[in-house]
Amino acid sequence: MQTLEGMIAPKFSLKNEAGEIVSLEDFAAKKYVVLYFYPKDATPTCTTEACDFRDSYEAFQNLNAVILGVSADSEKQHTKFIEKHGLPFSLLVDDAHEVSEAYGVWKLKKNFGKEYMGIERSTFLIDPTGTIVKEWRKVKTKGHVEDALETLKIITSTGE
Repeated sequence: MQTLEGMIAPKFSLKNEAGEIVSLEDFAAKKYVVLYFYPKDATPTCTTEACDFRDSYEAFQNLNAVILGVSADSEKQHTKFIEKHGLPFSLLVDDAHEVSEAYGVWKLKKNFGKEYMGIERSTFLIDPTGTIVKEWRKVKTKGHVEDALETLKIITSTGE
């Protein structure tokens, strides 16, 4: 997959945990969007990543950014995950994996000798014009949220 940096972000409209439709256009000309894709609610690594975003939520808000998580899990699963870990941001339902495919994160994965299709942990930083200004693919959770926050600080301080 070639990089999406510098390209207009693929548009989307997905249900969140409350069944409300959330679209990328909802944030146009207003906010940066930190769009992170993760494999599954309530798994150890995905929980760590979500809690890292939760713990830095205020810092992202102070930089005019909204955080949105995306997985193929259901509204009900998202609601449980949010409630259990006190997540202050929405999780979007991509059960048909159309958005994951548009962003190039729906991949053939291998685990314990089995092959299956699933989401490759990835994050996209989208500016208020709808342009992807930074992407992280095959994310390792340790230090990732801090890196995303630092990148956002640099971008907002230079006015890019």
